[in-house]
Amino acid sequence: MMKQLQSPIFSSIAGFLFLLLILQLRPTMSQEVEDEREFDYLVGSSKGPEHWGELHEEWAACNNGDMQSPIDLLHQRVEVVPELGKIKRDYKTANATLKNRGHDIMLQWEGDAGSIHINGTDYKLKQCHWHSPSEHTIDGNRFAMEVHMFHESSNLSFAVIGVLYKIGRPDPFLSELEEEIQTLADTQNEINVGMVNPKHIKLGGRKYYRYVGSLTTPPCTQGVTWTIIKRVRTVSAEQVKLLRRAVHDYAESNARPLQPLNDRVIEFYEPKQTSPKNQH
Repeated sequence: MMKQLQSPIFSSIAGFLFLLLILQLRPTMSQEVEDEREFDYLVGSSKGPEHWGELHEEWAACNNGDMQSPIDLLHQRVEVVPELGKIKRDYKTANATLKNRGHDIMLQWEGDAGSIHINGTDYKLKQCHWHSPSEHTIDGNRFAMEVHMFHESSNLSFAVIGVLYKIGRPDPFLSELEEEIQTLADTQNEINVGMVNPKHIKLGGRKYYRYVGSLTTPPCTQGVTWTIIKRVRTVSAEQVKLLRRAVHDYAESNARPLQPLNDRVIEFYEPKQTSPKNQH
């Protein structure tokens, strides 16, 4: 009699544990798509940005989300928030792999590459990738390139640092990777590049914009904390061309069109100006 009473209980527990295991093993659908060949950036294409939300059920936010990225960072609409403080980065050198995802080149750190600290949460650096032209604009101005440093917290929330570039002197970080990117362009879709220090991605200034948006590629997951550095750095035209050539998609750009701001607040941080000491 006791065995008959316990059997359904044990079956329920076993079923629950099995379901829990499946949920843990299932990859999260909120992260960026690893294989980008299922969509493209061509206006008018059946797989273009205006149709991303129709291609898969889990990509619906691309069409109906109200907190989408990228946006125009219109300086007249920002709220200056000194309490934001300077960006707290704690990065370290780690082994990395360069990958062609279909429409962009991604550098993925395999080990612990450190983290950033935002509003009491630590976000671990996972990867960076490049868009050309830039996805975000400042006061309507679009730039030659934008790098996204993608971070993830322990509770699967995301934070991205974006750095904008105009054509000029070569970017030192891309210069470190040019030989490997060229190899990727010529022969492969993935190549290990050894130990890479993310600190070599220079931000170039302490002023930045902060807003809540989304991933700029499917599934366009919302709730992403964006930090866009105000200062625009430089990249050579040859470096931008190399990144596009290495992808093999023959497209001129991989930038998502601007999305509506709706009722979102754009915060802005700039260090307080210290008044010069009185000279006697």
